[in-house]
Amino acid sequence: MPPPSELDANASVLAYWGAELRKYREAAQWSQKDLARRISYSTSLVGLVETAKRAPTREFAEKCDDALETDGALVRLWPLVGRDVYPVWFRPFVELEREARTLRSFQPVLVPGLLQTEDYARALLRAGRPADTDEQVEDLVTARMERQRILTKPDPPMFLATLDEAVLIRPVGGPQVMRKQLERLLELVQWPRITIQVIPLEVGAHAGLTGAFVIASFRGSPDIVCLETAAEGQIVNGFAEIETLLIHLDALRACALPQAASVALMEKAMGSWT
Repeated sequence: MPPPSELDANASVLAYWGAELRKYREAAQWSQKDLARRISYSTSLVGLVETAKRAPTREFAEKCDDALETDGALVRLWPLVGRDVYPVWFRPFVELEREARTLRSFQPVLVPGLLQTEDYARALLRAGRPADTDEQVEDLVTARMERQRILTKPDPPMFLATLDEAVLIRPVGGPQVMRKQLERLLELVQWPRITIQVIPLEVGAHAGLTGAFVIASFRGSPDIVCLETAAEGQIVNGFAEIETLLIHLDALRACALPQAASVALMEKAMGSWT
């Protein structure tokens, strides 16, 4: 591991956060081992975060603030770290997602990111980013889990998810991961601001087979759409494109099962993952 002096705090937001952590730790006259012991994390993880090789979780930042008595300084910087981990094209949507009043998602093959379990997200990201290191994948998993905080904030958005039944039977991560994921969906569908509807396989061809998308709606400003592709997604705000996708979504929801029947289908699918 390189010595702290080799870290350029201006290289990235992640490097800046690591340098700030090191500054507070050294001001307390603690070694990395001392801090690790006080926050119940490994010494190696503290070193990796300080040298910008791992992104800190919010919990890690909170524990460091508590131990070092920094009055929340590291947590206040933490959202910048999360944004730095995302692909450049996706960062604007993450910011918009935080302000949305309604999020309407369609997914033909995968559980939406805001509803994924950690193990499901890890299996998906590992398979989809073969050139990334394990550390890079873990940073993306952490960022995805932290994104889900918008569903538990005091005034969360309405989240309306429409899924193809293929999402429930595609073995991402294996049977145990899929069972836990479906348990999570069945838990989330009980939340008052989350709706999940499933399009059964017998519908056959439908308007959503060309790809996934999310429509974010706001109070007092136009809708924004995030289109997902295999390589790089696209943020769309043109009126004509959004109108077309709204028509697509209406067609998809029309052929989806009502929520109660969708829950029964998810329960059946979960029972098959043993």
